[in-house]
Amino acid sequence: MTEKASLSRRQWMTSAAAAGGALIVSGKALAAGTDGAGPIVRTSHGPVRGRIEDGVHAFRGVRYGAPPVGGLRFRPPQPPKPWSKVVEADAFGAAAMQSPGPDAPKTETHNEDCLFLNIWTAGLDAKKRPVMVWLHGGAFAEGAAGRPTYYGDHFARDGVVLVSVNHRLNVFGFTQLPDSWGPAYKSSGLAGMLDIVLALQWVKANIARFGGDPNNVTIFGESGGGAKVSLLLGMVPAKGLFHRAIIQSGAGLNAAPRAYAQTLGGALVETLGVKPGDVAALAAVDAKTIFDSQKAAIDKAKGAASKGFLIDGFVPSIDGQALPRGPFTPSAQPWISDVPLLIGTNRDEMTLFLASSPAIANQTDEGFEKSARGAYPAKADAVIAALRAAHPGASPGDLTIALQTTKTLWSDSVTLAERKLKQPAPVWMYRMDWDQSPALGGKLKAAHAMELSFVFGTQENIRDFVGPGDGPTRMAAHMHPAWVAFAKTGNPQTTNLPAWPRYDLAKRQTMIFNLDSKVESDPQGDLRRAIGA
Repeated sequence: MTEKASLSRRQWMTSAAAAGGALIVSGKALAAGTDGAGPIVRTSHGPVRGRIEDGVHAFRGVRYGAPPVGGLRFRPPQPPKPWSKVVEADAFGAAAMQSPGPDAPKTETHNEDCLFLNIWTAGLDAKKRPVMVWLHGGAFAEGAAGRPTYYGDHFARDGVVLVSVNHRLNVFGFTQLPDSWGPAYKSSGLAGMLDIVLALQWVKANIARFGGDPNNVTIFGESGGGAKVSLLLGMVPAKGLFHRAIIQSGAGLNAAPRAYAQTLGGALVETLGVKPGDVAALAAVDAKTIFDSQKAAIDKAKGAASKGFLIDGFVPSIDGQALPRGPFTPSAQPWISDVPLLIGTNRDEMTLFLASSPAIANQTDEGFEKSARGAYPAKADAVIAALRAAHPGASPGDLTIALQTTKTLWSDSVTLAERKLKQPAPVWMYRMDWDQSPALGGKLKAAHAMELSFVFGTQENIRDFVGPGDGPTRMAAHMHPAWVAFAKTGNPQTTNLPAWPRYDLAKRQTMIFNLDSKVESDPQGDLRRAIGA
């Protein structure tokens, strides 16, 4: 959840340049929204002027890539054309084209030209602060880096340089054109992921000018953003651009098969009336026409539906080059053997999508068991028994939500952690259990996205989701420092948490974040064994 008043995000889940020295011109410190000069940083592409807000230097809407339009549509991103005049970096840049949704602030804009990032930092000096690069969620179809839950001022005050990134999404970011379009489009199905790689290259080249350390970069994301982190862990051009990773409620073991992605891409250009290989005609199509053609293309490609990824549609696919195979299928790639990982989920993930469903309210024992047999046909009896044991007294609807949480998010997180454990770098596992939000009449519990404002320390920006009182603030006091510690040291241990051992196959010790956080060994172990994770 990233905005006030919305409980409907990511409906997909209901279906299953070297760094240079800084030249800094400091102006008068400003409060947000006032006039005057702010700090200027000369990036590798040109100078940008930010603002100083309550002691934090904020740079919004900094361009890191050329507009991916016209002849650059569906192609790998290119660096922007250099500029010499100071560009004001005081407003968020456009997010990717997407369907307008209740999560988006009224000030948020959407455009095919969306390669912008934001930086929050405590100073423009040479202190080499750790850097965290945030990748928003939204199922590869929606979302934006500039939403209030993702504001980075709390990270900056705690000594981290926070960068958040917009990139191409949906049809613009993940259309894999058939081979007939030539080598320039070989990785078109990964364009949005390659945007993120370009942003990480920008960070490597420029972040020292913003007080950050290019040799200490943590990538982190939630939901679809967690899947983006997973994919980056398997992408060849991302090698060496980050040093730690955090996956929140979005483990991605695989990517869409190339054959399906090419079938879908071919269906799109056919729907648009563009002949194979006609680059000029494709470049001339209006962006809204392309966006509005997604459903028709997906319907045309239904017979080739993907079975290798989280969802079908316009999502990242294996190209055999930038992404040689699934990032964790069958194993982690060797070049991330020294990358520590923090990974976890929320206890009641799927309440965000299912708690208001009449079908859940009216679920029967027979209906729950039927769902379990559909999800785990060869293991259903053991899974049903384990779920009932793990949730004594739960209604059939709540058991169905627990089943979907297990199938959709928790089991893949456990599997990814197990595969990463075969490498030397440490893995830490968490689960977020705080369930006191009054939203939806208290039905949300420890829902998908509930941890976001606790991680960012932005709970005041989303009170109608997390609720009143000191509970959210206490949760932020547990989770936010752990993320900061992980970025600084590669270990999430803090003084306000109990001893948090590394995850291993012997004990599977997991931090259970709550008002009184604790470590449990192999939580839901019977269920894990029942599903074969």
